[in-house]
Amino acid sequence: MANDLFGGLSNLGGILGDIAKSVVPKDTSEGKLLTAQSDLADLQKQEDEILLEVGRQAYQQDPSAWPQNAKLRLIQQNITSAQADLGEAKAAQAAADAAKAAEDAKGRCPSCGHKNDEGIKFCQECGTPLVAAGPKHCTACGAELAPGTRFCGACGAQQGA
Repeated sequence: MANDLFGGLSNLGGILGDIAKSVVPKDTSEGKLLTAQSDLADLQKQEDEILLEVGRQAYQQDPSAWPQNAKLRLIQQNITSAQADLGEAKAAQAAADAAKAAEDAKGRCPSCGHKNDEGIKFCQECGTPLVAAGPKHCTACGAELAPGTRFCGACGAQQGA
């Protein structure tokens, strides 16, 4: 997140610079100054990216040669731990969102979406039944029946209409 935030802020500076360059005429002293500052910032960013890559390659060749190796390993362990914490926080947030959605769905009419008070059996907006029918049972033997069954599969008794 911090990476996203700070990456977004550095990109914001570039975007604002691009906007300013398009608004300020290039042939004015302000335009020339703005263009020179922007060009310098772009070149410094390119230099930083190359030096970062060179440093990574040098480190990967022999990590033990660098005095910062122990500190880097500790930071990498902390990154792994922080990533796990982030995963757990995302899972907890998803569970909380799902629980909130389930709570919000209680009493909500499947037909019109109206939110009805708890205990209401018919939508107060459109009259649709809100309580789903429970499982049906055979009138003769009590066996559970699939919806729409006309004859019991356990005893053969005809079921009511």
